[in-house]
Amino acid sequence: MVVARFRAGARPRDVVAEFGLPRSTAYLIRDQAALVRRRVEHSPHRLSFEERERIFVGIHGGESDSEIARALGRHRSTVGREVRRFGGERRHYRPLRAERVAQRLARRPKATKLSGSPRLVAAIQRGLEWRWSPQQISARLRLEYPDDEGMRISHETIYRSLYVQSRGELRRQLTANLRTARTTRRSRGRADGRGRIPEMVPIADRAPEADERRVPGHWEGDLLMGAGGKSAIATLVERQTRYVLLARLGYDRTTEQVIKALKARIAELPAHLIKSLTWDQGRELAAHQRFTIDTGIKVYFCDPHSPWQRGSNENTNGLLRQYLPRKLDLAARSQVELDEIAAELNGRPRQTLEWATPAERMEALLR
Repeated sequence: MVVARFRAGARPRDVVAEFGLPRSTAYLIRDQAALVRRRVEHSPHRLSFEERERIFVGIHGGESDSEIARALGRHRSTVGREVRRFGGERRHYRPLRAERVAQRLARRPKATKLSGSPRLVAAIQRGLEWRWSPQQISARLRLEYPDDEGMRISHETIYRSLYVQSRGELRRQLTANLRTARTTRRSRGRADGRGRIPEMVPIADRAPEADERRVPGHWEGDLLMGAGGKSAIATLVERQTRYVLLARLGYDRTTEQVIKALKARIAELPAHLIKSLTWDQGRELAAHQRFTIDTGIKVYFCDPHSPWQRGSNENTNGLLRQYLPRKLDLAARSQVELDEIAAELNGRPRQTLEWATPAERMEALLR
């Protein structure tokens, strides 16, 4: 569209004549287009910048929402919502501004309502200390602050802040004041416990020193899957140094095989460099208690659907796809080959390490 024409070498007056735009608007698009950051993988369920440009051109050409939508292959309500959300009136819609706002709103994890409202947090904590239930607190706030939207919150949001470690606006100790006094939330969808990992220790119980990366020895782990989900390798990343270890699993990702592979990879590390392991809630580590007994390493489990709680591991798994793409049969790679890949990653300078390498940081700790 307009930006594409500028990139092809068109002059502002050519774009004005072709699209019927005001001259000032054409210059604005030309000058600011370079500021738009393109997403590497754009979801087809969301409007792209090119589509936003087409909406802008259609508005200035006098087209209706339906006409613009047909040109885009979208529903007319999509166009209407886009214009109302990022412009209000049609004449105020600007694609560059809409793209920037959309990218900002799409960032994860999002800031929660509680994180920006100390007054609301204090009111909720006061209610919990009085042993009110989250539902009672929510209802009472509506009565006490009928005209203050900033003091409204659902009981579900209170529960999430108490039980989901990544939120953390409310003190986890306050769960003891709830009627059940549970430290973890129980799902109502599965009463018999099938499919659950027994005696999971939540990530919220992990030592603060691990969260803040103050000391080494706290690791994150996960499985990296191969073609068709049939083959896998186990990935381990040390949180402070970003040092990577890879373990071959072949086609066997049972808990016995995973534990055996993990124990083999950490066998040569001194005890002060392997204190804890944080995993997602995959069944491959269902025998975590046995792993802890055998190694002395405490295992913590992330909250459901919270990959950012293993941020170092998630980032490393993304880097590994450069060497081990999704369509590859990982069972075809030997442990020697995996060690070579890990060595190359550990030899990369990292900005988070002030451009030192994970290998250099780990070597200093071993010395």
